[in-house]
Amino acid sequence: MKQWYFDLPEFRPEVGCAFQFYGGPSPEKQFLHLCVVTEIVFGRKITYSWRYDGYSGISYVTFELFAEGDNTKVVLTHSGLESFPADVPELAKHNFEEGWGYIVNKALPGFVELG
Repeated sequence: MKQWYFDLPEFRPEVGCAFQFYGGPSPEKQFLHLCVVTEIVFGRKITYSWRYDGYSGISYVTFELFAEGDNTKVVLTHSGLESFPADVPELAKHNFEEGWGYIVNKALPGFVELG
């Protein structure tokens, strides 16, 4: 995952696994992300909670894999964004769309194509 997502040394694909990482729009503005794996369907689905240290709100990220012939379709769902504080511009929905768009459309395919 560190090659296409974030460097997550504590991450294990096990329910209850807590992991954290820093990320943000610039080196000066970083947020501590606090996550816990909540669901695993081996080889098909992973869901984890996503919240920010010092801020209200909690959301959930789900990656699902679907066989489509010789290919695999990846579906990413990030629910609960509306629970984050509306007065923190960095936590606005469009920032998540931009970030996930990069990860799913550029970073992950680049990693898969190298493999």
